[in-house]
Amino acid sequence: MKMCRRNFKEDHKGLFTTVVLVMLSIAVKAQDGNAGINAATTQVKSYFAAGTNLMYAIGAIVGLIGAIKVYNKWNHGEPDTGKVAAAWFGSCVFLVIVATVLKSFFGV
Repeated sequence: MKMCRRNFKEDHKGLFTTVVLVMLSIAVKAQDGNAGINAATTQVKSYFAAGTNLMYAIGAIVGLIGAIKVYNKWNHGEPDTGKVAAAWFGSCVFLVIVATVLKSFFGV
């Protein structure tokens, strides 16, 4: 049986050339990191107002659901109505405060 010995340089010459060309094309197209960071900052700031409004809307929906649940408990005469009302009210206030604080903290 004859063993076939291949020459590494001859067999992988095309692969080496391809790798070098890819690396050169990446190096040529590389941009300054500051431009990418500034673009990302601008995009995040543009979404922040919409996110804040979404948090306010979620707070309003949670408030309405909580008001209905508290009203039902109150009408049925359940003793823990005050505790449930405080929990629902607290969650609504928390959503509104978080949205407002984040907005003022980041200066958006």
